Amino acid sequence: MITFILVLSLLGMVLGIFRLIKGKSIESRVVAIDVLTTITSAIIVIFSFTNDNSLLLDVALVYGLLSFVGVVAIARYLEGGI
Repeated sequence: MITFILVLSLLGMVLGIFRLIKGKSIESRVVAIDVLTTITSAIIVIFSFTNDNSLLLDVALVYGLLSFVGVVAIARYLEGGI
């Protein structure tokens, strides 16, 4: 079951990378980066459960928070707020 979830996650990452490369607007590319970081956080959590390593949960949490802050900063920059 976990293998199936990882395969679907990797498929989502491939689609996200495709959108990142072929995106017509900068907003589309920012959303693709957000999707990629969200999927990466999910993969880190899956590895945390499979390896019984709770430290990886903290890593995923920090990674998700930094991703959120980064996307908000880029969005504010694109609006002209920074």
